[in-house]
Amino acid sequence: MDHAHHSLAEDLERMLATQTSRRQSLRWLFASAAAVPLASCGGGGGSSGDIVASSTTSTGSTGTTTTTTGTCSVIPEETGGPYPGDGTNSNGSGIANALALSGIVRSDIRTSVAPGSKTAAGIPTTLKLQIVNVGASCASAAGAAVYLWHCDRDGNYSMYASGLTSENYLRGVQEADSTGTVTFTTAFPGCYSGRMPHIHFEVYPSLAKATSAANRVKTSQLTFPMATLNEAYATTAYSTSSRNLASMSYATDNVFSDGTSLQMASVSGDPVNGYVVTLTIGVSL
Repeated sequence: MDHAHHSLAEDLERMLATQTSRRQSLRWLFASAAAVPLASCGGGGGSSGDIVASSTTSTGSTGTTTTTTGTCSVIPEETGGPYPGDGTNSNGSGIANALALSGIVRSDIRTSVAPGSKTAAGIPTTLKLQIVNVGASCASAAGAAVYLWHCDRDGNYSMYASGLTSENYLRGVQEADSTGTVTFTTAFPGCYSGRMPHIHFEVYPSLAKATSAANRVKTSQLTFPMATLNEAYATTAYSTSSRNLASMSYATDNVFSDGTSLQMASVSGDPVNGYVVTLTIGVSL
């Protein structure tokens, strides 16, 4: 791994995230003084559409997770980081834009589409993200689209890392079905120095609009329970991630330090059989 490369990523993400974190802190301060309790609200787009939530707690193979039912809070706006690949920056060889690639609309994102050819290794993982419309009382956002990307098990991003500028694995676009759900098959991401493990995504009003970053309505990130991270990174292939994770925490992460309640995914499965990761994502459409 190119440690200097990821140090730059850390610096850029910290600068980009500062303004958002300050906005979130102010929202939580005002919310704590409110007379009527609301569902947890953590971010961009405001909380005017929030609905009171009920919670259930369950214990599985990867630890205890809390599932919130009936919530309609807008997920926090977060930085897309220095490696979005959505046409908003360059990778040194020109504009990096996965949205313009033929075949980028796909469910299995482990293998690059042309001009790339490599396949990302790692624990098989199914991502199921349900998009709900805060502006329509939590109605499923059927027909919305999600562009999703994350690093590989070694902590490198396709389209940007040395030797990977022609690759585009672990990037893809999906249109939400009638329940507002998009499903991706991927490889569990690694942990690089300076950031807690995470997955980036952008939400678009429709698949037709998911061809230009100018049309995105939300940019955010999701993360995983510590029990899952410790379990996944105990495997030999993720040994570097295990060492990196040991020096970090959510409390010190420059994106998640202000809370993860709306960004913490639920996870089932194991490193041998693979993981299923689920999260409900509230946006304003």
